[in-house]
Amino acid sequence: MKLYVVYRSLVPASASPYRLLDEREEIAWANSFLDAQRIRQLSVRSLRAYAYDLLHFARWWSQHPAKPLSELTESTLLDYVRYQLDQQPKPTPQTVNHRLVVLHCLYRFHLGTEIPAGQSHFQRTYTKRSPLGYGRPRRAIALGLRLKQPRRIIVPLSAQQVATFWHSFHSFRDLALVGLMLLDGLRSGEALSLQMEDLQLADAQIRVIGKGNKPRVLPLPHEVIDVLQSYLRLERPLTNSPSLFVCLKGRRRGHSMTPAGLRSLFRSHRMRCQVPQANPHRLRHTFGADMVRAGISLPALQHLMGHSQIHTTMLYVLLAPQDVWREYARAIEKRAHPELL
Repeated sequence: MKLYVVYRSLVPASASPYRLLDEREEIAWANSFLDAQRIRQLSVRSLRAYAYDLLHFARWWSQHPAKPLSELTESTLLDYVRYQLDQQPKPTPQTVNHRLVVLHCLYRFHLGTEIPAGQSHFQRTYTKRSPLGYGRPRRAIALGLRLKQPRRIIVPLSAQQVATFWHSFHSFRDLALVGLMLLDGLRSGEALSLQMEDLQLADAQIRVIGKGNKPRVLPLPHEVIDVLQSYLRLERPLTNSPSLFVCLKGRRRGHSMTPAGLRSLFRSHRMRCQVPQANPHRLRHTFGADMVRAGISLPALQHLMGHSQIHTTMLYVLLAPQDVWREYARAIEKRAHPELL
């Protein structure tokens, strides 16, 4: 049985463009769930991730005797996780956990309840209280089947790596893109989705649409304003495209830049300047780490980076190994030379 995902651009606004197919027939239980997520206004990128998670499960599920979705249990999920861990290459714990979350959402959508235990018992009930200490406590269910994820450590680029990568760019458009990621912490998707109307150069600020279609207004540093003005005045083709960043040459000249185009741009510059760690998200990490080192408050950094949870912002407080060694060397130097204290 051949299962695959297709992308259909000509679909109603209430339907997911990503569809699961089985020999050219739609898989109803998967696509009705994806359509519901589209109605919830999930981004196309999230719909794509959901679709491929469901595809991976559907391929495994199809290897067993035909069973309805209602027979899914925690024991089934345990077998599914065991199958994934035996694969080569083995998926990361984050990937496995994301697939499990999608399956829990799928089951709740179709059956209105949590996945039953079966022969394996991972669920547990606990008392949930208000974080402020008031209100009546209530019982909640923790979904226990989850792989332990390694603690994330933010590893920013060094100042030398940033300088080397920055000087490898020569067009004002590319410098503006890198500047927005490095000096404003934009995600690559946020930078590519910028519209001309989002740019407010007179006020030195820019409007950004983040995850979940949440808008935020960010200040523009003078360095970014200079390269943006040069890009708009000297490089940007005359075009009807509302996108801020467009292709400068080739068949797509004047059309919006694509994620694939941005990946190709970064790939070629990484090879050219020999900074293999330089990618759009590493530039964003470098921005967050630099802001913490400069003493910015966590709520301010949370707003700048568009984090929905402060816990995500706090990852930037955890020092990377090179930061620890630097602080250690500084402390040893002071200890050897008390007059520096």
